[in-house]
Amino acid sequence: MNIITLILFIAGFVLLVVGAEILVKGASQLALVAGVSPLVIGLTIVAYCTSAPELAVALQSSYDGQADIALGNIVGSNIANILLILGISATMLPLVVSRQLVRLDVPLMIAISFLLLFMSLDGQLGRVDGSILLAGAIAYSLFTIIQSRKENQEIRDQDTPQTKSRQSRTSLKKIVTQLGLIVFGLGMLVLGSRWLINGAIAMAKMFGWSELIIGLTIIAVGTSLPEIATSIIASVRGERDLAVGNAIGSNIFNILLVLGMCSLIVPDGIQVSTPALNFDIPVMIAVAVACLPIFFTGYQISRWEGFLFLSYYGAYTLYLFLNATQHQALSQFSTIMMTFVVPLTIVTLVILVMGSIRTSIKSG
Repeated sequence: MNIITLILFIAGFVLLVVGAEILVKGASQLALVAGVSPLVIGLTIVAYCTSAPELAVALQSSYDGQADIALGNIVGSNIANILLILGISATMLPLVVSRQLVRLDVPLMIAISFLLLFMSLDGQLGRVDGSILLAGAIAYSLFTIIQSRKENQEIRDQDTPQTKSRQSRTSLKKIVTQLGLIVFGLGMLVLGSRWLINGAIAMAKMFGWSELIIGLTIIAVGTSLPEIATSIIASVRGERDLAVGNAIGSNIFNILLVLGMCSLIVPDGIQVSTPALNFDIPVMIAVAVACLPIFFTGYQISRWEGFLFLSYYGAYTLYLFLNATQHQALSQFSTIMMTFVVPLTIVTLVILVMGSIRTSIKSG
């Protein structure tokens, strides 16, 4: 890997992050003009925008015949969105979880994660699979936005005619401005994704790592940087429901929208490797399922739960590298995780849920 490739790799990261940041700001303001709640902004507009790097990378790598990078990027990003992003955000400040997330969005995230596993059993995500996933993305977006607008309709109806007229003139200017930002940000994402893919492939060859590992780690974290920045900023500014909604919404759109579009557009679809089918996708499902009991207990993510998320992400990343290098410590590490850590975590989650249910019964 020459110095030019390394420079382009770093520049690709920068373009992805900066482009996504511009795009997120434009889309967030556009959503506010439309009169929807911060949670819905996080679940839809911001989630769409912060999933744009994954979409750009997945499309580019799919067309270049690097299916492992495309799939690894999505699966790795979904794991990072929960364990890394929510972990970092919760350690800084406990996150508030909306009841809507627990009742609708998290169960939906779990369901589509299982759906992805089912669709991948034949080793390929084809156009039929892509059509189903993309239709799900459209239906979910419309339902969420329409539901939010209905809830906010009473507030908007209280405005005077003069206020509505001023808002209309201001809204038109904002819409034009934010659309320009969105287009500019998307352009940066497309260029950044191309440079990032070329650099990642060169790194894979230099270190002897598989493209799946590169997609699951370096690119997954890189394309998740917009989600990291957005969630942390939202958490610090007090928009903690937006922080959680951004991560959950991004996971939903990564599967429904990104994999849906790639499977539909790319002629040969996306090939699903055996390691991804046997390990990485099940890990993604396990992480999604773990959200439900943690979110349900007190409808928040506490600091210690944030540290738990981060420790598991560290363990997952360590396993990937031990497995990629076939390190002699891999067997011992796997035994410790499966014999002690995972069962202990499951028992802890069950105790938390039972305690939460008992508290709810007593207060009811």
